[in-house]
Amino acid sequence: MSGHNKWSTIKYKKGAADAKRGKLFSRLIKEITMAAKDGGDPAGNPRLRSALQAAKTANMPKDNIDRAIKRGTGELDGVNYEQLYYEGYTPGGAAVLVEVLTENKNRAASEVRHTFSKYGGNLGEPGSVAWNFNKKGSIVFESGVSEDQAMEVALEAGADDISSSGDTVEVHTAINDLDVVKEAFDKAGLVYTTAEITFVPASSLELEGRELSSAMKLLEALDDLDDVQKVWSNIDFSDESALGLLD
Repeated sequence: MSGHNKWSTIKYKKGAADAKRGKLFSRLIKEITMAAKDGGDPAGNPRLRSALQAAKTANMPKDNIDRAIKRGTGELDGVNYEQLYYEGYTPGGAAVLVEVLTENKNRAASEVRHTFSKYGGNLGEPGSVAWNFNKKGSIVFESGVSEDQAMEVALEAGADDISSSGDTVEVHTAINDLDVVKEAFDKAGLVYTTAEITFVPASSLELEGRELSSAMKLLEALDDLDDVQKVWSNIDFSDESALGLLD
């Protein structure tokens, strides 16, 4: 099971269920707005389809979604967001990739840099860790779907690989195959938690003790920044005790 995705999925679910719902909606609105710049029809815009699926999973009101699309297409006035990526390392040397959508590049850079420094990490140069991440489609099942059930549909639909840990099953696809595999699951009646484009590390790093605890604090602090959309790491979260640090 890819630890980075397991961590981000848990964070996503927590955000949808508690006081972070407002921030989750804000992130989704930004993503929908950015995606809609390439066209407001989801049928011809894979990024927008993915964003709308995430909004549906989070139970975002339709009016919010419609306004975000119209801001992206220019039908309504809105903020001009810029997409940026920052790279760095946690205490212990794990790689971190941070996606930002912001209307203020200087503010975002300052906050990300400060957060890495405050929690004992290091902000790297562009390309310093990105080489270790591959962009792929990811479909995650959190409960009610076994690895065997998912595998039968996934392999026939052309997925790249599938893995599981506990009740969580994750399917990876080529970027262009995400919609095809997702639709195959829909037709089979298998309900997934998330279906999105993500970054998957080519290799992972296991941290323990104080280094793991410090790394987790850094990831959470980065995730809490207003301009940050997503955080990926190559930390191996296969150990359930590590995930307990999120509680």
